[in-house]
Amino acid sequence: MIRYLAGRAAQSALVMLIMSFLVYGLIGLMPGDPIDLMLSADPRLTPEDATRLRALHGLDRPIGERYLAWLAAAAQGELGYSRLHAQPVTAVLASHLGHTLALLGTSFVLAIAIAVPLGVAAARRPRGFLDHTVNLCCFAGISVPPFWLALLLIMAFAVGLGWLPAGGLRSPGGDGGWTDRLAHMVLPVATLTLASVAGYTRFVRAAMIEALRQDFVRTARAKGAGEGRVLVRHALRAALVPVVTIVALHFGGLVSGALVTETMFAYPGMGRMIYDAIMGNDFNLALAGLVLATVVTLLANLAADLAYAALDPRVNLARDAK
Repeated sequence: MIRYLAGRAAQSALVMLIMSFLVYGLIGLMPGDPIDLMLSADPRLTPEDATRLRALHGLDRPIGERYLAWLAAAAQGELGYSRLHAQPVTAVLASHLGHTLALLGTSFVLAIAIAVPLGVAAARRPRGFLDHTVNLCCFAGISVPPFWLALLLIMAFAVGLGWLPAGGLRSPGGDGGWTDRLAHMVLPVATLTLASVAGYTRFVRAAMIEALRQDFVRTARAKGAGEGRVLVRHALRAALVPVVTIVALHFGGLVSGALVTETMFAYPGMGRMIYDAIMGNDFNLALAGLVLATVVTLLANLAADLAYAALDPRVNLARDAK
């Protein structure tokens, strides 16, 4: 296990180096730089001032040297300063990442908690009434665009009934307590949960149908195991192996946020932050946000591999690492 983790750590470090260099290079190719923005904002600056500032900040050096300087600073936890937020990048990331984890983490857990029982129930009797009903609801859920679903929820519960706030993080003039923040999270959490539960349910259903056809399930039933034990201890455990892959990939996208939903509900999450940073030429913030998304994706893939070993006794990480 230690050898496997060490190997994955080395692979992840190599991927991070490559991805960070690519992201750094792509952002460096964007039109304009911080000095150009300073020139457009202050007409008193002269071209000589721009040349001096570029030399001061190292923007006149080759991109390879600039990347190595950024990498050395990032290794020490120094990610620069955000131009849009007028704060250190680490402070901006911490606040927006906390909001994203609260929003998308809640919707992620709810979607899994709903999808697994629905998928198991539908797969128990394929082509039955419950299976057809679940499939119909899943197809409807997959087909509904998230922005349209968000608009429906806002019109129904915020505008029509007035039960919940339409967006934001807290009420104007409110105390910003947990009750107020939870009320503001209900509609975006419901939107993201409904938008993702349909896909998860379809994956669980397909995997369960395939698992229930396997020989070890028939053997368990022949030995007299109860239906609940067969479904949970045998079939579901095997069915979760492919589902874990899909869940891990979706979990990796949590840190980059849900741009459409965050925009519809004016929620200050990671997706909206990265988009605003790119559009506003906030190079330091955009680079840090994209690199952080890569890190979380790599960690999610590692967690999926460890889950494989826990779910499938045929998977031996220590043997595969040799």
